[in-house]
Amino acid sequence: MSEDDSLARRAYRHRTDLYREEGDEDAPTVVFAHGTLMDRTMFDSQVEAVADAGYHAVAYSLRARTEYYEPAYDLDDIVGDTVALLDNIGVETCTLVGMSMGGFMGLRFALQHQDRLDALVLVDSMAGLHEEAKTQSYDAMITQIEGSDDVPEPLAETSAQILFGETTRETSTELVNGWIDRWLSYPPMSVVNEVRSWLHRDDITDRMDEIEVPTLALHGDEDTSIPTERARETVEPMSDGRVEVVPEAGHSSNAENPEFTNEKLLEFLDEVY
Repeated sequence: MSEDDSLARRAYRHRTDLYREEGDEDAPTVVFAHGTLMDRTMFDSQVEAVADAGYHAVAYSLRARTEYYEPAYDLDDIVGDTVALLDNIGVETCTLVGMSMGGFMGLRFALQHQDRLDALVLVDSMAGLHEEAKTQSYDAMITQIEGSDDVPEPLAETSAQILFGETTRETSTELVNGWIDRWLSYPPMSVVNEVRSWLHRDDITDRMDEIEVPTLALHGDEDTSIPTERARETVEPMSDGRVEVVPEAGHSSNAENPEFTNEKLLEFLDEVY
């Protein structure tokens, strides 16, 4: 969709305010790509842990969390944005960490630009498709806000049921409510175009054997949006892939159980580097 000279692509290639950068710039780089409705702050705990461990950490805002949420775009456009970001920060290769939508993009990045990857980490993501009922449900959710002036509170409340596990909703209400308040501030079309960027994507499960870089799938054991078995289906064909189930966490497992996530992520990075 978007050409290489689009405003969005130029922004990722040249602007420095679309990402957070911590740690030693000469160390191996770990890039974090957030999921739908989230933003780069969902990785704050991982950015700090990775930087403290001696790595170079970069978390960036995808189009939906910038002024470039229009016109419509797709996952390949986000792949191109990520390439532009790497060029911008002067990084040739990295470990790419993608949560949900960020993982949908990360898998496609691996298929298109494997020479720029040291490793891949999927957080609550998959190569396959959602069940048709879920696809129709998500489509109905965004259709109702297309052309609206704001994101309605019931939609935000429903999204919290999807994005957070039962344990988090019961024990971390401050975390959940903080995100709900943030979602209510979003321009509705930023959410519409964000969801549509991946809603009718292709199933690429049959290409997973082409990904040869080490791959770790971190997946919440309470994730009802993407069940854990879908992560296993994704990494099983890979030559060097594995799944770590994150306890007491749902679809935003890295934010819900950051201690476990950080431990497993750092173990993986130490193996890669």
